[in-house]
Amino acid sequence: MTHAAPTTPWAPPASSASSATRSATDLRAGAAGSLARRLSPKYLDEYCLIPLSITETGELVIAAGGPLDPTVLDELSWLYERPVRVIDAAAAEIHAAVMSAQSDEPIDAAVADPRDGDMVLLAEDDATIDDLRALANQTPVIKLVNLLILEALRSRASDIHLEAGADGLRVRYRIDGVLQEMSNPPRQYQAAVISRVKIMAALNIAERRLPQDGRIRLRLSDRDLDLRVSITPTLHGESVVLRILDRGVGVRDLRELGLPPQLLEEFEELVHQPHGIVLVTGPTGSGKTTTLYGAIDRVNRAGVKIVTVEDPVEYQIAGITQIPINPKIGFTFAAALRSILRHDPDVIMVGEMRDREAAEIAIQAALTGHLVFSTLHTNDAPSGVTRMVDMGIEPYLVAATVLGIVAQRLVRVVCDACAEDVCPAEDVLARVAVGQSAVSSPRFRRGRGCENCAGTGYRGRTGLYELMPMTPDMRNAVVRQAPLAELRSLAGRSGTASLRAAGWAKACDGVTTLEEVLRATRDEVLE
Repeated sequence: MTHAAPTTPWAPPASSASSATRSATDLRAGAAGSLARRLSPKYLDEYCLIPLSITETGELVIAAGGPLDPTVLDELSWLYERPVRVIDAAAAEIHAAVMSAQSDEPIDAAVADPRDGDMVLLAEDDATIDDLRALANQTPVIKLVNLLILEALRSRASDIHLEAGADGLRVRYRIDGVLQEMSNPPRQYQAAVISRVKIMAALNIAERRLPQDGRIRLRLSDRDLDLRVSITPTLHGESVVLRILDRGVGVRDLRELGLPPQLLEEFEELVHQPHGIVLVTGPTGSGKTTTLYGAIDRVNRAGVKIVTVEDPVEYQIAGITQIPINPKIGFTFAAALRSILRHDPDVIMVGEMRDREAAEIAIQAALTGHLVFSTLHTNDAPSGVTRMVDMGIEPYLVAATVLGIVAQRLVRVVCDACAEDVCPAEDVLARVAVGQSAVSSPRFRRGRGCENCAGTGYRGRTGLYELMPMTPDMRNAVVRQAPLAELRSLAGRSGTASLRAAGWAKACDGVTTLEEVLRATRDEVLE
């Protein structure tokens, strides 16, 4: 029977929902069971539900990721000819279970039976290249990989992790900066899924001993996507990480990134200087490139020539010359920088200062009248100075060219749909508040968990920022190669607020939680 999708939005539940929850294993078993097969996967996915079982009293037990419309409950009751009882489950787990169960059909008789444990592993190890290519091009495998990508997009994931383990392939999505477990595909799909990703990324499926990097370009409706693919051999096979880059997403304005008003004003003064270097520091995935693009957008006007060197180009901006590097053919950051200096740029953005050569060319560009934006991997703003010196740059050149350094982290934002005021635990409050300015009326919040945030209590992220301008005192300290502890102390006395202080302020405003601040920033007593 085909069910017409009602247009009614979510409504209050028509039956009382149990407080019980089910594990991912239970949900996946339900999605693959005979009860669920009476409904189309599209129907299960759209209404975020899975029929699990029939009780001794004759009730149909349904796991749902949110309140069900009365029309849907009536349809289910009529189709199964019995009353319906609804229990709660995480929406993300239900979607993942439906996705995984859709691909639960044999690929090949040689690897279809998971009971043949050792034989499955031998078959994967000894499979010929032709066999792997044939398996990777099977319809169920193509469908499974497509579903993994689509589910990641639906979940707002930034990365897809396919991790080889002794029990098969483990799937995790990085959502709002935190890895979340998803339902795993059947064990016998491991080699075929990895080979399918390699084919999509134009990589060598015969090479399973060395790391490989590639790129997948996709078009989904009106969205153009880039997937950066990284494959590395592990003890139990190859593991894959796919970084999702949505080229259709526009550049975010600096005011949207979470910069406090005073710090935003200071940062804008830096990016409008005629020459010098502005650095953004932080670990991988902390939003450095997004901040740089926001800065570039502020100076992008008709009379300014802007050239960027990136790996890869994450956002496409009209009016800017953007150059992707290609290390495989020797086109590195340093080589690209030497080339673009002859293109008469006013502003240069270097995706990352990876080595001394690239840093030296950026320094020379700043000395010859160019404004340079770039990133470094350091823990805080003062560490950016010592990092450049460690790369071999003379301290007097660092002092003469660097205008300011921004350190940043990303923290998850409390979900507004399920937010509630809370009194934080004393030990957590004490750790975050130590050394911070007192707040008269703090409002601490957390999310209970709902369908909007997939039960996590968080939805979206915002930035924590530490801005250290190069004051005359700081330049003198850099020239005489003062130790890092002295640079940090000097920055604090000059008014630079630490990352922990920025997190404390956002937690007191109810934007994020104290636990998130602890996760993203280091205790200042350890500085």
